Amino acid sequence: ARATGRGPGVDAGVMASLQSSYAALTAEAEGLVAEETGLRPAGRARARVTDRSGWIGANVRSFERLLQPLTDKFAEREPSRLQPLVGKAGGAQLGLLLGWMSGRVLGQYDLLLIEDADDVADQDVVYYVGPNLLGMERRYAFPPEQFRLWVALHECTHRAQFMGVPWLRPYFVERVHELLGTVEPDGSQVLETVRRAVADARAGRRPLDRGGLAALFATPQQLEVLDRLGGLMSLLEGHGEVVMNRAAGRLVPTAWRFERVLKARRETAGGLSRFLNRLLSFEAKLAQYAEGERFITAVERHGGRALFDTVWEGPDRLPTLAEIRRPQLWIDRVTGAVPAI
Repeated sequence: ARATGRGPGVDAGVMASLQSSYAALTAEAEGLVAEETGLRPAGRARARVTDRSGWIGANVRSFERLLQPLTDKFAEREPSRLQPLVGKAGGAQLGLLLGWMSGRVLGQYDLLLIEDADDVADQDVVYYVGPNLLGMERRYAFPPEQFRLWVALHECTHRAQFMGVPWLRPYFVERVHELLGTVEPDGSQVLETVRRAVADARAGRRPLDRGGLAALFATPQQLEVLDRLGGLMSLLEGHGEVVMNRAAGRLVPTAWRFERVLKARRETAGGLSRFLNRLLSFEAKLAQYAEGERFITAVERHGGRALFDTVWEGPDRLPTLAEIRRPQLWIDRVTGAVPAI
């Protein structure tokens, strides 16, 4: 929380007003997304406006659930004298990164549901970081109702994807657990990876470009899973952008300006921010937006909305990362066409 940086001052009254606004706009966005996509989750979306510290706490709780297989594996190991020091150092690093990220994120859908958990009220929530959103509105003179609906549309699209497609959330969690199940702390492997990264950097290559720190330390088996996850996330992020802009329609006539400002904000990050963007693969995430949008455009140009909607039929219909980048490969596969030579 100390690493969040100074944001715009937001008192309790303003936060309560934001909560009321986002609750109403989230309900509206949910209906617009359902109409545009045909995906209709059970239950209603729950909006929660939070401050930066609240967003950090929500993500720590999500990490605890998602990383359970990995933390269980560490718990089974013989403790060492360095373990308390390593734990504190790792916690400090994660805290600093979350603090930095908390000043930049606008909204987030928490997809990690645990059916037998006690904290049901903290699950299936669409989060909005009030100070950051308010800061954007003030700095760029955004019309508040339009900007808030525009953000809500993106987050509600992600909820529609994970809650409106019954197999998608379990599939995503299984892939993450598959990835974590292969992680084995190995000091010699870490040192070898660092040496290779330094050699790549000296040769003029950019070792973080493959997918940030995670891909840098990944084994070939882990890279395969990361590529599958990369294809999925590119599809979902691109779909989120497409649906957000289509569903906004006449209700958000200044959507083009929001998109332009946010894109410029991402691209002009410099110094430490640019390095952290690459380290955490945020640059790859931004590329996912564009690649996913291009994939959807190409598929719909070939077979219309009906062809694209087959991606929700099952895991075998999901595009790989290579197919995202070359949509015709996916089109040929799912339509049974013979690729041209």
